[in-house]
Order: sequence, then C-alpha cells, then structure tokens
Amino acid sequence: MYETYGDHIVKTYKFKIIIEPDEERWIAYSPLLKDKGGATWGYTKDEALKNINEVLEMVVESMIEDGEQIPEEPFIEAKNAVESEVAIAV
Repeated sequence: MYETYGDHIVKTYKFKIIIEPDEERWIAYSPLLKDKGGATWGYTKDEALKNINEVLEMVVESMIEDGEQIPEEPFIEAKNAVESEVAIAV
C-alpha cells in the first residue's frame, strides 16, 4: 500500500511475526526475512515486538538501498503469530 506524506511516498509492508518464549526472554522473527537478519529478542513479549518492528524497518531499508525485491506474503493466522507493519519512504 502506498501513501503520500508531504513530498514523500510511503510504502507499507506487512510481515508475519512469530513471537515465542525462550527461557528468560522472548524471541521474535519474521520467517520471510529471518535469513536477512529479521530476528531479535526482548525480556518481555512487548519488548520483543517493539524490537522486531525496528529490526524489520532496518532490514527493509537495507534491501531497498541494495536494489533487492522485498518479499511479500499473505498473512495466515498461526499460533504465536502476529502481523507487523513497516512503513518505508521511497
């Protein structure tokens, strides 16, 4: 989805995020972008979700700068899955 903000065109990408408990922390990753660095953690589920949104924004920006195509997939409900949006100015 594209939107305009002032002089900028913004594309919003949506990714499936998996959040899982792991001993004393939570692991969060995007299966679609995990091999590009789309994974992180937090001490709480909310912190992991905040961190993965920041990481995905950096991954997508890097891919755009490198001329790589951003993969997209339909969101399918799954256990421990949430949907995350990343808005990038292009």
